[in-house]
Amino acid sequence: MDFGEIIERVGEIIDVVGVVAIVVGVVYATADAAFRGLRRRSPVYTRFRRVLGRAILLGLELLVAADIIKTVAVTPTLESVVVLGIIVLIRTFLSFSLELEITGRWPWQKRIVDDGDDMARTAAARADTA
Repeated sequence: MDFGEIIERVGEIIDVVGVVAIVVGVVYATADAAFRGLRRRSPVYTRFRRVLGRAILLGLELLVAADIIKTVAVTPTLESVVVLGIIVLIRTFLSFSLELEITGRWPWQKRIVDDGDDMARTAAARADTA
């Protein structure tokens, strides 16, 4: 087995890990939502979307990594590089969209620290505007 075949196999393994991450995330998010729904603990829907979105993001990142590895393993042609570029663009767009859905902000925006004290935050915001 030569170096190219080994790298190709590594790419395939990472592909499988990416798919497994998504499947496990779907199963976990669904089970978590079901238990929360049965126990009447909220939030059910927003937590389900957040957990599911994070699993999909993780899987997409692994799949992109696998595509890059597999493209580098073979002799790169203009066609394979263009196809890889399109795949990376599509998956990057999906990742940004999921990040926006999960957190409500773009990845490059500052994170708002949620300390769980909405009343204090509301009072501070009112004091700033007064």
